[in-house]
Amino acid sequence: MSRLGTTTRDRSRGQRRRPAGRRGAAAVTPLRRRRMPARRRRVLTLALSGTLLVVLGWAVWSGPLLAVRSVQVDGVTTLPAELVRETAGVDRGTPLLRIDVEGARAAVADLPQVESVSVTRGWPDRVVITVEERTPLAVVGEAGRRSLVDARGVLFDSVSGEPPAGVVPLAVADPGPDDEETAAALVVIAALPAPLREQVAGVEAPAVDGIVLQMVDGPTVWWGSAEQSADKARILEALLEQVAAGTLDPADELDLSVPEAVVLR
Repeated sequence: MSRLGTTTRDRSRGQRRRPAGRRGAAAVTPLRRRRMPARRRRVLTLALSGTLLVVLGWAVWSGPLLAVRSVQVDGVTTLPAELVRETAGVDRGTPLLRIDVEGARAAVADLPQVESVSVTRGWPDRVVITVEERTPLAVVGEAGRRSLVDARGVLFDSVSGEPPAGVVPLAVADPGPDDEETAAALVVIAALPAPLREQVAGVEAPAVDGIVLQMVDGPTVWWGSAEQSADKARILEALLEQVAAGTLDPADELDLSVPEAVVLR
């Protein structure tokens, strides 16, 4: 008997009950993950991509994602911006891709005051209308029925009061872009420096080679044709400066039709 109170037989019995050897745990074979066939994956990817493109296409073409929130008008000075917006006919909330840019441009271009215009999409939510207005050079017609004329001879706006500064009253028989007398007179007016132009009370053009300028509180200037208008303008400016300085006696008439042989009467 041992000190623990067990006999040798008991220990041997315990040893016989104990398993002869502990078997190792059996290895667990994991289930193989089933893979989708490559062809099926490609079909699924294409389907998802197509659906995404359809959704994006709808958002851009018909949805509110890229819709017009403002219509910006640039370049106007005398023409009301709101009139330009109304004429363009661009409705807020319309998707940008559905805006008829060319139609809006053509509509605004029909306004008489417009020289040129461009209409562009301003991503993500604007339409930009850039206008170049006609610049008045002369005014034709009688008081109360006068029209502004640009350098091309286009009558584009009416005025009831005084014309803008530097706009010269013009008298021709048939004002318009196809009238030779109108075209010749406008060349003369355009050749005058701005300070000199403001001293012109009016221009008459009964013939292309018979243009006459009437100065404010000054002489009548026989200009002749529109040829050499830049030279004639410099001569006229110099003569008027001499008269103002007292170094040249005033004259009732100045004949600049031949700038190399100026005649004062």
